[in-house]
Amino acid sequence: MPRPDKTPRPKLTRTSAFRLTLLYTAVFCVSVLALLAFIYWSTVAVIERQTAETIEAEIRGLAEQYRERGLGRLIEVVRERSGEGGDDDNVYLLTDPLLNPLAGNLSRWPPDATAQGEWVQVTVFKSADGKTEPHMHQARTFTLRGGFRLLVGRDMSERQGFRATVIEALAWAVAVAVALGLAGGAFVSRRMLRRVDEVSGTAQRIVAGDLSQRVGLTGTGDEFDRLSESLNAMLDQIERLMTGMRLATDSIAHDLRGPLTRLKGRVELALRRPRDTDQDREALADVLAQTDAALAVFDSLIKIAMAESGVDQAELQPLDLTALARDAADLYSPAAEDQGMSLELKAGDAAWIRGQPQLLAQALANLLDNALRHSPEGGRIALRVTRDTAEVEVSVADSGPGIPEADRRRVLQRFVRLETARSGPGAGLGLSLVAAVAKLHGAELSLGDNSPGLMVSMRFPAVSPAGDGVDQTG
Repeated sequence: MPRPDKTPRPKLTRTSAFRLTLLYTAVFCVSVLALLAFIYWSTVAVIERQTAETIEAEIRGLAEQYRERGLGRLIEVVRERSGEGGDDDNVYLLTDPLLNPLAGNLSRWPPDATAQGEWVQVTVFKSADGKTEPHMHQARTFTLRGGFRLLVGRDMSERQGFRATVIEALAWAVAVAVALGLAGGAFVSRRMLRRVDEVSGTAQRIVAGDLSQRVGLTGTGDEFDRLSESLNAMLDQIERLMTGMRLATDSIAHDLRGPLTRLKGRVELALRRPRDTDQDREALADVLAQTDAALAVFDSLIKIAMAESGVDQAELQPLDLTALARDAADLYSPAAEDQGMSLELKAGDAAWIRGQPQLLAQALANLLDNALRHSPEGGRIALRVTRDTAEVEVSVADSGPGIPEADRRRVLQRFVRLETARSGPGAGLGLSLVAAVAKLHGAELSLGDNSPGLMVSMRFPAVSPAGDGVDQTG
């Protein structure tokens, strides 16, 4: 079989894991942006509120000085606060009703500040390190008694610096989030792609014909390990089925070669010799026996296939296993007597299970047929049906040579015949059919030692006569 072309490895950016990581990265970045924006606006609002409260407190204090101690005291206080000993971040201006400056560190009244209690923006040029830079101040106006006007403001450079810092931090946070998201996406995608490549490589080797290949496990117990375990279990089952198919093919060819060869020989011999009624009838009888042997093999294989393929649950019906065992005992009792053996049935009241009557009857027939075939003359065969509240057990015990414990699992496979049974008729399918029927019905099949002989038992879940799974009572 030619080795299949190697599947090309997909690009990292085209993997589902990478695309999913990009999606989560985008969501994460939006979340970071929203969080930082909230922090930014909340902090700016706090700073603005504190600035406004400071300015209003200054105005109230100055107005109180004017009311209590007059204009002279107000001018004195404004000059103190706007002079060298005052706060450089604050601006003050006191004017007369005609807007002529009386005190303060502003040279003139802002032309756009006309309304009472109005907030205005005042630009003040300040020199520092030989450089003159504009500083934006937020100010508020207040009209005193007598028409005098007061303006108090505060430098907003700190707020602008904070805003720039927050914006820079926001940009860096987004950049780091994107970088980490892409790096994480690449790492996760490569890791997942490596695991997928392992599964794909194993599948390619299996397609090439190596059914012993299995998907490796990391031992972490993650979803890939669980998937690998399921795949390996499936591959084990496929390998068992393929091995069974090869064995079945080889065994069918081997077991049918003898009957067909003898069939061909008898036909050729009958054609070559002169016609003789008795000899012709003998030849036809032999041909019929060989044909029946070949058909029996195919019939057993068909029944095993039916049992292994499963049936619709609607086809399983409540049935009395005790009655089924009585029918089987009545059918095989004359054959046991003819061979000098005794067949004993031990069964009590009705024992109900859900099952397929034809397949169960065939399984019991196979067990009894094996017991008759391998028990010596004078041997005893026991067919028993017992039950309790949860299970119903049917067993067939003989007094033959039995099966060694090491071979009991092997004889349940198709076309397996032990050395002690190769001289007798049969194709090694009897116990295989029993195993398939037990699996179909969810029964526990066991092979044990009858001392001497073999005891085969099947334990079925018990149901009520209505088939609803209710425990039976005595």
